[in-house]
Amino acid sequence: MYEQISRNKWKSAALVVFFMAFIFLLTWFFEYVTGWGKGGLVLAVVVSMAMAAAGYYSSDKVVLAISHARPVTKEEYPYLYNVVEGLAIAAGVPTPRCYVIDDAAPNAFAAGRNPQNAVICVTTGILEKLNRVELEGVIAHEMSHIKNYDVRLQTLVVVMAGVVALLSDWMLRSVFWSGGRRRGGRGRGTSGAGAILIVVGLALAVLAPFFATIIQLAVSRKREFLADASGAMLTRYPPGLASALRKIGADTEPLKEANKATAHLYIVNPLKGAKGAVNRLFSTHPPIEERIAALEKM
Repeated sequence: MYEQISRNKWKSAALVVFFMAFIFLLTWFFEYVTGWGKGGLVLAVVVSMAMAAAGYYSSDKVVLAISHARPVTKEEYPYLYNVVEGLAIAAGVPTPRCYVIDDAAPNAFAAGRNPQNAVICVTTGILEKLNRVELEGVIAHEMSHIKNYDVRLQTLVVVMAGVVALLSDWMLRSVFWSGGRRRGGRGRGTSGAGAILIVVGLALAVLAPFFATIIQLAVSRKREFLADASGAMLTRYPPGLASALRKIGADTEPLKEANKATAHLYIVNPLKGAKGAVNRLFSTHPPIEERIAALEKM
């Protein structure tokens, strides 16, 4: 368990550092092609942060509203509250608020910008189809997302992806409107090595949002592996979560409230997609088989 946790933390950190290096490379080409200097990066960061701030501070309310989740009381689902309270104590975080989606498909997610404002939401299907040990594994996974501040990390990654998208768009628009001439010229024109750099910069501008999306999704997948390992650490029983994942993955009930905007939050992607290397590259979750295999090695 310790090995899995440590490895996934380092991989997540490495992806974020690589993302930052990618942004600085794009910024250099942006400055060279447009002549806007570092001001373009500052403006892109400010705009992206402003766009992400609203989602960051109201993400739980928005997601719960989209999912048609309702708050539940301890009297309605005492065993759910007991599991959540016990694992919150084990994780050393405040007890999250509990919500339920009236849907037969088994699934669950956590939301909230920090442990003090967190919620855990489960479907009625997961309460009906999983036994207590499996439910503990699922709740421990979601509790780990809260403890590991995954919403905050994902917000940071979203901001970085937004910066890449804005810089790329501005670079392409600048070249289009200037007819390929650099702004604030430095006497080197667009011949020789300068022309090559501009072509490389434009190619990077076109491909950058694509690469940013791949990195963003890779971070999401690593955090799922980390939540699995951290959840197993909380329960001290990896087979419980492995069995739950196996049941959820095999269930054929469609989650009616699922959509692309919220799919990445769930413990298992509720949108049944095609398999294959390309689809896996653009998936928010690792394959269930790999997650179960990792848990069985603990």
